[in-house]
Amino acid sequence: MTSTTPATRLAGGLLAGGLSLAALTGCSFTSQNVSCSAGSCTVTLTGDGAQAEILGTTLSFDGVQDGRASLSVGGNSVSCGEGEGVAAGPLQISCSSVTDDSVKVTASLS
Repeated sequence: MTSTTPATRLAGGLLAGGLSLAALTGCSFTSQNVSCSAGSCTVTLTGDGAQAEILGTTLSFDGVQDGRASLSVGGNSVSCGEGEGVAAGPLQISCSSVTDDSVKVTASLS
């Protein structure tokens, strides 16, 4: 019979709680201006190469041409104009703002 000490049970509970919290947030980022709530994240990516990891998928900004933002989503290349939405890998992406050097997107799981 195996017994556990109170410290072992506490450490296990803290680890499980931390992992649950990480899963709930769903977003981490390497650029500024990320916010998440209820299964979706909104991020503003500024400058070529800006990245964010959203809902377990890496999203990269590859620039703007003719008013359309070029994005890499989990290795898939997509583009969207302001007000447009596209499906990319496991994410549904909506571009709410596109400027010469940035894009604001909301992403949710498809």
